Amino acid sequence: MKAMILAAGLGTRLRPLTDNIPKALVELNGRTLLEITIDRLKSFGVTEIIVNVHHHAEKVAAFLKSKNNFGIRIELSREDGLLLDTGGGLKKAAWFFQEENSDEPFLLHNVDVLTTIDFRQMLAAHKKSSALATLAVQERPSSRQLLFDQNNLLAGRRINNVDTLASSPNSAPGSVGTPACVPVAQAESHPTSNLLAAEHHPLPTAHHPLAFSGIHVISPRLLPLITESGVFSIIDTYLRLAASNEKISAFRADSFYWRDLGRPEDLTQAANDLQSKVRL
Repeated sequence: MKAMILAAGLGTRLRPLTDNIPKALVELNGRTLLEITIDRLKSFGVTEIIVNVHHHAEKVAAFLKSKNNFGIRIELSREDGLLLDTGGGLKKAAWFFQEENSDEPFLLHNVDVLTTIDFRQMLAAHKKSSALATLAVQERPSSRQLLFDQNNLLAGRRINNVDTLASSPNSAPGSVGTPACVPVAQAESHPTSNLLAAEHHPLPTAHHPLAFSGIHVISPRLLPLITESGVFSIIDTYLRLAASNEKISAFRADSFYWRDLGRPEDLTQAANDLQSKVRL
């Protein structure tokens, strides 16, 4: 099985830890985030990995060489001139997953998340649904959430309580930067209750907001459907495809541990979790 680790980000929220090293090489209890991610992927049968790099790319290359690539095939996808974001990064690395015309799904994993999500369960759910992509999601607070319908299929997104639903290509023009989406409503706190009220009309009850966990299972047949270019988020691609009735599915990961490692205080909490209760 193959996987991609998204590790090209600048790690600005982790400064000063990332002033002189990439976030992939920030340590948690004596192990780099990259090593932790690689070891987890290997434990689920991943034998080939591509890592996108940008900030201090040579340090990532040197680290992998010093570890003999952890005994597996590891390639680097260099974004030296321009940081491509998640969608652009995956598109640049698409060749890795199109070798030998394989139709085997692969994992896409942020380097700066720590989780106990069972990738075997996630892969099985992906294959059962025949989705283009399956996204690990949880019901937890977040300023940026994805909206899923009653069939657990991607239907839109919510950013700062503003809902945007995927629309058909023949509908009215969408929001800036995401032509396949149209704004629906803005939720605001009701002055006399804890309920959320829609500014224009009620939020659709069929759409469930869930927080994305930065882990995907993707079928290679998605790759030729990525028509965006340059710097773009893969979420924009998912929303466009969902608007065309392609299946982008949710994998509910509520029962698993998950933590974003984007800030120094997150690392401190994760270190405590690993010492007390979490077993990767």
